[in-house]
Amino acid sequence: MGDPKKPKKKYTTPKRPWDAERLQREVYLLGVYGLRNKRELWRAERMLSDIRAQARGLLAAPPDVRKERESILLGRLVRLGLLKEGATLDDVLSLKVEDLLERRLQTIVWRRGLAKTIHQSRQLIVHGHVTIGGRVVDRPGYLVSREEEQMVSVKAGSVVAGGPSAGEVIA
Repeated sequence: MGDPKKPKKKYTTPKRPWDAERLQREVYLLGVYGLRNKRELWRAERMLSDIRAQARGLLAAPPDVRKERESILLGRLVRLGLLKEGATLDDVLSLKVEDLLERRLQTIVWRRGLAKTIHQSRQLIVHGHVTIGGRVVDRPGYLVSREEEQMVSVKAGSVVAGGPSAGEVIA
């Protein structure tokens, strides 16, 4: 166990920090998905890297161990909405960071039309105007599962400029 005041980092920095192609791709993804900084992108890349490492480990595992753990991993990724039903470990290895960024609450609020821009969706979430099933979620990086996706809405009584009509109170 580590020092509680110094939590473990959930991201890894790039090995080649000044690679022009990577920098250009990162800036593009930051703009498209409205991320606050590159750490949010690196966190998603790390999460995806861990998932892919699990899949590679399962491909090398004995058949009896692989069968039980494969169903657990694939079931979790299907519930999260990263994979379709009936996917295989090869599909896990073909996942991209964009697939993970599409499942963030910030992106889903914007795609569903609850906000005019990706940046406004982040603001609505941080200010506590977005609920999932009646529960306020104020983290833009929250990964929304398939079941929760239909329950994403603007909190009752919130005044939202980008909502149904400008300045209208949502009941």
